[in-house]
Amino acid sequence: MKNLILTLTTCFLSILSFSQLNSTLLFHWNDTTIIGSAAYDNAYNECWGFEVNNTEIAVIGSTEGTHFFNVTDPQNSTEVAFVAGAYTGSGVVHRDYHDYQGYLYIVCDEGWSTSTLQIVDISNLPTSVNVVYDSDSLFNTSHNIFIDTATSKLYACASNSAMDIYSLDTPTLPNLIYSYTDVGHVHDAYVRNDTAYLNCGNDGFRIIDFHYLDLGGGMAWDELASFTSYPDAGYNHSGWLSDDGTIYAMQDENHGYDVKIIDVSDLNNITVLSTLNSGENAQSMAHNGIIKGDFLYLAYYHDGLRVFDISDPSNPIQICNYDTYSPSSYNSYKGAWGVYPYLPSGNIIVSDMQSGLYVLDCTVPVNSVKNINQNLNIYPNPAKDYFNVNKKANRIEIYDISGRKITQKIIEIEHKFYREDIVNGLYIYRLFNKRDLEIENGKIIFE
Repeated sequence: MKNLILTLTTCFLSILSFSQLNSTLLFHWNDTTIIGSAAYDNAYNECWGFEVNNTEIAVIGSTEGTHFFNVTDPQNSTEVAFVAGAYTGSGVVHRDYHDYQGYLYIVCDEGWSTSTLQIVDISNLPTSVNVVYDSDSLFNTSHNIFIDTATSKLYACASNSAMDIYSLDTPTLPNLIYSYTDVGHVHDAYVRNDTAYLNCGNDGFRIIDFHYLDLGGGMAWDELASFTSYPDAGYNHSGWLSDDGTIYAMQDENHGYDVKIIDVSDLNNITVLSTLNSGENAQSMAHNGIIKGDFLYLAYYHDGLRVFDISDPSNPIQICNYDTYSPSSYNSYKGAWGVYPYLPSGNIIVSDMQSGLYVLDCTVPVNSVKNINQNLNIYPNPAKDYFNVNKKANRIEIYDISGRKITQKIIEIEHKFYREDIVNGLYIYRLFNKRDLEIENGKIIFE
């Protein structure tokens, strides 16, 4: 009987043509008048995003400065603000961003005598922005920044020293509290509650406890772990910590080197659980990545956006992709630079070095690593009186296994489906977003 139900379910899904693209392009912007860098011909670099005044904003850096887009209605996105960089032109390769308490912090890694730290008031978007700080009094260049919002600290990597730490107790007036110099170079950092996960280039990966900075006394930090010997160890470039703090995804910026999924639950025994790659070319290379929930979003240079289900970190499964870079050559550093998956809509921001800003809808296939018995957007399953529905969904349709529609409901407020007069048994659900595009389907059991 169980096999019969699964067969009927599979047939029904096929009849309704539930196949879906892994990703859908919602918006693309590329200003061909912006010059590329002399080093890599990249007109663009990092991206970021946030919501303000019920408006979703995408940010992308260029050789000219920082561009702000209203992407709330992606297909009708518009550039709503621009902040010129203190240093501009073909010498610019890197800009980096992080927002905190209504301000966007902007740095550039080039233009030693010209660049500044810029702080922009973003509270009036999508109408306008206001530059409230533009100075080199603290530092001029920095490769990357990260803000530990829980402790109000900004970490500036590869700046005046390997890494400098600033208090943001007054967000518009950063105050230097410590310079970390135990390694020659910190390329990037992820920091949560004063615990810093440091990608240190050729010095590998370090985990440092900086909470002592708030305690005073002679101790500034404590090294919790160092990890330098692992598969495909190269230039330790960047990484991101899982929501539960047990998994760290780490990218070594070398052609042909895999991304590492590492277990950091026991800092005395850090282990590599698995490695992954785009599967496109022996010279493929990941750049920046972010973990959100069960998914790892990667800007994979020449191979564009790659999304992996890491709910089983020992068995990552590639579930979505969108290639932003069409040339087949894998020379140098080209293609997708940054990714931002935290917009409330679930839409994904991607920046491509050569072709600009992308907003993508990346839906999760039904038959991902979450098999037929465990759907991604419905819980609990089996259900009794009701089940919860992912907030990306606006409408739900319920069918019996013969293909007859039982009911449909708008669920955008509570994001719950109450069974009412539906009897026990196996049903099929279909989820649709506000644009009435199907985003997921699968089975639900009422008991």
